[in-house]
Amino acid sequence: MNSEELFKKSLQYVPGGVHSPVRSFKGLHTTPRFINRGKGAYIWDEEGKNYIDFCMSFGPLIHGHQDPEIKEAIIKALDNGWTFGACEKYSLELAEYIVNRICFIEQIRFTNSGTEAVMAAVRLARGITGRSKIIKFNGCYHGHLDAMLIKAGSGLAGTAEASSKGVTERQASDTLICELGDLEEVKKVFEDHKDQIAAIFIEPLPANNGLLIQDVEFLKGLREICNKNCALLVFDEVISGFRIGFCGMAGETGVIPDLVTYGKIIGGGMPVGAVAGPKKFMEFLAPLGPVYQAGTLSGNPVAMAAGLVNCKKLTPEAYARLDKYSENVVAIMQDWMDKNGFDDFQIVRYGSLFYPISTKDKLVRITQLPLNMNERFKALFEVFLNKGIYLAPNGYEVGFGSLAHNEEVQAELKRRLWT
Repeated sequence: MNSEELFKKSLQYVPGGVHSPVRSFKGLHTTPRFINRGKGAYIWDEEGKNYIDFCMSFGPLIHGHQDPEIKEAIIKALDNGWTFGACEKYSLELAEYIVNRICFIEQIRFTNSGTEAVMAAVRLARGITGRSKIIKFNGCYHGHLDAMLIKAGSGLAGTAEASSKGVTERQASDTLICELGDLEEVKKVFEDHKDQIAAIFIEPLPANNGLLIQDVEFLKGLREICNKNCALLVFDEVISGFRIGFCGMAGETGVIPDLVTYGKIIGGGMPVGAVAGPKKFMEFLAPLGPVYQAGTLSGNPVAMAAGLVNCKKLTPEAYARLDKYSENVVAIMQDWMDKNGFDDFQIVRYGSLFYPISTKDKLVRITQLPLNMNERFKALFEVFLNKGIYLAPNGYEVGFGSLAHNEEVQAELKRRLWT
């Protein structure tokens, strides 16, 4: 069966035909591609057509598809059993490796996804502070838990409405919304809700609604506000963690959070998330503390083995190559776009993350995205897809470079674009 037939069949058995909405190709004039396999920088659909992949499973595959060393670790772990629901050494080895290399965390708790990690961090922040309200920013995505599926309502500081049905007004009222880059608004929200705010949650490199690079002074300002108000600063580094250097944006900026959440790369392509921080906070988690968090498959040995090898391969030399490969890929794409009817686009890049957007303006918040962005992205996506280049199928999603996008793949990218 081809992709069109498979999608038609999937619609009978799965809501919308997909298990995550962004895969649906909603708003695009084409059918989702059903992927059969991936290798290196390439994926193949059920019809046998291959694509240079810049989605990379939305970020985890920093070494590309089927990295041989990670694959070997997965197979070796499988030979010993794939889940125990008991203590095992695999999660200990990964925890020790990460904690010993990131100076601002002392303990880590593994979960099964980034959403689970954020859910644990929200509960932990409330348990530590004894406060109920949290601040998040318009344009930052923190998974699909109720407390985070909130967006700005009327535009007034501190007002919020749910972005999804099923989220109650009471849940929405405990999440306060601010605009990225606006420290004065954050200060006012704290004044209006004195001694009620447990934490500020932020993607230090917002990469779920475009790539909205924040000024370091803004992040430093958030740190100062939290210190002054006895609230926690929580960095959601599910995307940026281990991608923007091993220590993520916290290491890049020198702004140290109280808690940090990880996902994606931490599992080498297996389903893994984590929440981490100093002992004084992490020991609030059960079984030591009063904040309950659990997961039958948390610390799954196969995922832990994959994650350990994945992390060990992330050397300074590997990060230097990754940055260079990503720089080259963006330059090739930008040159083609400038000369082929997409000269209104810029490609915003930070390390191995990149984002093609139909404006030349600087973007720091979601309200600055152009009104025509979806139409323009649709046109670009479909041209690229026909040329065998696979971007994430949504105008708000970023692209991901990998260590598999080497010089040979870059030459093939150029050939496909110009043919």
